Amino acid sequence: PITALIVKEATRIGAGPSCHDPKLSKVNLFTLLSLWMEVFPRDQPEDSERSQVSIRGTGLVVVHQGKVLGLHCSGVDLHAAQAAIIQHGAKLAGCQLYFSRRPCATCLKMIINAGVSQISFWPGDPEISMLSTSLSVMEDVVLDAVAVEKLKSNSRPHICVLLQPLAPGLLQFVEETSRESDFMKRMTEDDLGMNEQDLFNSLMKVILKICFLVGTSQQHKEILIQMGLENLCVEPYFSNLRNNMAALVEILAAVAAGLPQNQYGFYSENCATTPPHPGAVSQEVARHCIIQARLLAYRTEDPKVGVGAVIWARGRSAGCRGTGCLDLVGCGYNAYPAGSEYAEYPQMDCTQEDRQRRKYRYIIHAEQNALTFRTRDVKPEELTMMFLTKCPCDECIPLIRGAGITHIYTSDQDRDKDKGDISYLRFSTLEDIRKFVVNGCIRKHSRQTEQEYGNKKLCTENTKSLPSGS
Repeated sequence: PITALIVKEATRIGAGPSCHDPKLSKVNLFTLLSLWMEVFPRDQPEDSERSQVSIRGTGLVVVHQGKVLGLHCSGVDLHAAQAAIIQHGAKLAGCQLYFSRRPCATCLKMIINAGVSQISFWPGDPEISMLSTSLSVMEDVVLDAVAVEKLKSNSRPHICVLLQPLAPGLLQFVEETSRESDFMKRMTEDDLGMNEQDLFNSLMKVILKICFLVGTSQQHKEILIQMGLENLCVEPYFSNLRNNMAALVEILAAVAAGLPQNQYGFYSENCATTPPHPGAVSQEVARHCIIQARLLAYRTEDPKVGVGAVIWARGRSAGCRGTGCLDLVGCGYNAYPAGSEYAEYPQMDCTQEDRQRRKYRYIIHAEQNALTFRTRDVKPEELTMMFLTKCPCDECIPLIRGAGITHIYTSDQDRDKDKGDISYLRFSTLEDIRKFVVNGCIRKHSRQTEQEYGNKKLCTENTKSLPSGS
């Protein structure tokens, strides 16, 4: 039978002289990223009968020594694990893999052979769908499930369902911070008829509809029974697994609800006078990557401000992968230096007078972590995009420029502010990096005038209309 590993999340709430907000465990962070990668916007429609009927999109996070090595998803021809094998090859040895759903036998045998140390997946609807009505597909799925179980029982890697209970108060904290984000405030200010709470709740409901992994308890049991896994349905931890996954899906919906929908998006500065740069990502992809960064931000060790950063490079060939021509360069969140304990360093901010006990000389910024632990080099011939949850500070701007980043997608939070120990003045003076700022709006009844927008214009290169909840 499948063995579930449920580990109680260790949280340091109130450690040290400053109260620390609840944060995501690494296990739950990697699981959330895999869930979100499952709905990565596709560059081209998957119109083959095989893609529409029998294959469910799968998200995959490759982790090595606690750092994200790759973010992958299923494409037209390649499953997420196959894309990871092609990209990483022998580097998968010793890695931990987090799947959003049960991988097929073809993928499982390859990643076992690659020497990974751990494979975690959600045993709901598998990669080859049990929801298909085709009898021939159903027979193949049952045979595939038998093969997966045999591969699992005879493999060296630890194969499990790795989910952890949320830290107390984390879901409420995520909902509050998402609902009170700068974007949500601007959206409700733009339309006086909007109620912030009602708007947020409606957005969450829309997004929850696309997170079909959990389904109903009965649906889940039927799928497992068809795969010959009746024992899992009666195990005491079965309901715990479902509760943990349901809580993670709620976290994902809350984070996604706090970002632009439909007519709201990213504005390119000076877009009116500067030709659009070829190859810029669509609004849909940009929003998806910003949500990746926001998920990372909830892992922060900063006692006040959570920041996440994700770097993607646009290569020359799209291949057959779900991410098209985008390759992950790195990701990170702000934290104290590796190996340190939370209470070892000062945690005060600019609102407190004792400068010797302020955090700014000790916190590693999200941008710095993303660049330090990048998975590949930044190539001069590629467009390399950094997605940030807030405006980069003056300490990070020279690093971003020196690394060869060509595009920055971020918000206006703290922009042009000088707080003494930390300032955000250089971002506005950047001329050699394309800047895209979120939190703008283009509603006809906007309370802001065109003059207030200045020369910001919604950049529309390669932009597709965002479907509700996409």
